[in-house]
Amino acid sequence: MKKIIVSFLIAIAITNSSFAQVKMPQPSSTQFIKQDFGMGNIELTYSRPNAKGRKIFGDLVPFNKIWRTGANAATRLHFNDAVEIGGKKIDTGSYVLYTIPGIDNWEIIINKGINNWGTDGYKEAEDVARFKVEPTKLKGKLETLTMQFADIKPESCTLQINWEKMGISIPFTTNIKDRLRVQIEAALQGDKKPFWQAAQFYNEYDKNLTKALENVSKGIEASPKAYWMYIYKAKIQKEMGDIAGAKESSMKSLALAKEEKNEDYVKINEEFLKKLK
Repeated sequence: MKKIIVSFLIAIAITNSSFAQVKMPQPSSTQFIKQDFGMGNIELTYSRPNAKGRKIFGDLVPFNKIWRTGANAATRLHFNDAVEIGGKKIDTGSYVLYTIPGIDNWEIIINKGINNWGTDGYKEAEDVARFKVEPTKLKGKLETLTMQFADIKPESCTLQINWEKMGISIPFTTNIKDRLRVQIEAALQGDKKPFWQAAQFYNEYDKNLTKALENVSKGIEASPKAYWMYIYKAKIQKEMGDIAGAKESSMKSLALAKEEKNEDYVKINEEFLKKLK
């Protein structure tokens, strides 16, 4: 009898041990996104519930009531460089993203309560930004809550939040032009002058075509086989109205690109030259 009891206990222990090793998928999976932006990056962590046949906005997620913007813990944002969200300045650090969904507008809340579980512990006094955006109607029905960064440019991007048949876009901006100017101008005083980077800055950020042309020309003097600089110079010349100069620079870029067997730049120059005619 004693042996039977011992065997039974061993069987229970083995069974429990087997159960302990089973890892079930989470009902709402977690997603982590790291997006390069400006001179830093943005990190987003949120849980992704599924609709499962339920009506979401106005039911599962009530209108005009604060929402953790996901499942489980409140959605988190981390910035390692200062940004502006909806026109509000946000310092580096970690924050919680809350929203108040509505039919005509959503209220967006950036809050310091990173230790909150869901909306528990939320304090309005810890808000660092609060503003409204208008929702849009999606073309189809989206089963899983989905967030993504889109329309990414050097100084702006949007965080898109879509679920069921509704979506919103939250605008992010950052100011890198002034900091780039300081770096570029300081580097141009040194021994290794960044003419190529300076040309890009003055053309794309400062909109100073004269300085852009001056620096790309100096960059070509230092690297006479840099076919990518020649076509860049050609585009600046075209914008300045110097069509003859643009054609000459592009022809030089084309010849060098063929010499280096770079088909991409061969095609770029051929298409550019066609548009000059």
